[in-house]
Amino acid sequence: MLERADGHRLLLAPTPRTAGFIAGTYTFDEVRVVPVRVRDDGRRWTVEAEPLLRLCFTAGRRGATGLLLRAVPGALAASPAWTAVTDPLARLLMGVRTRGSAGGGRREWYGARDLRALTTATATFEGRDLGALAPVAPPVRFGFGSTPRRPSVVRVTTTVRETPG
Repeated sequence: MLERADGHRLLLAPTPRTAGFIAGTYTFDEVRVVPVRVRDDGRRWTVEAEPLLRLCFTAGRRGATGLLLRAVPGALAASPAWTAVTDPLARLLMGVRTRGSAGGGRREWYGARDLRALTTATATFEGRDLGALAPVAPPVRFGFGSTPRRPSVVRVTTTVRETPG
């Protein structure tokens, strides 16, 4: 998921099925199906959606929030009940939401499991260098949530459920 500086929201998905599900949950101006590859050695990540996007970044050490998130058992972190507890804290401390109404008559929960700030990054989109790391401002507009203002890698378990009706 990308949002350009002009507000154009773009989804790069590896398969038509994946594109359909994600585009049915979030709002995009454009959806493209392209090969997507992610490599991660723990600190250094490479994300490629050739020929459009290439992103390499290094994650720093975990701060207090990352250490707290890692201490929560995975099943608990992903549960809707837990996100009811974490949502007010996430809003207050980071300006993000962990639960809400998604598109297509769906409800969604984000169970954050880790947080590490980025220390370095290089990125190109459509062959153009995207420049240095900078705060995420304004917030992206894919759905009800957002990203931390400070460029970070966040491990999240996302649960999407159809609402009856």
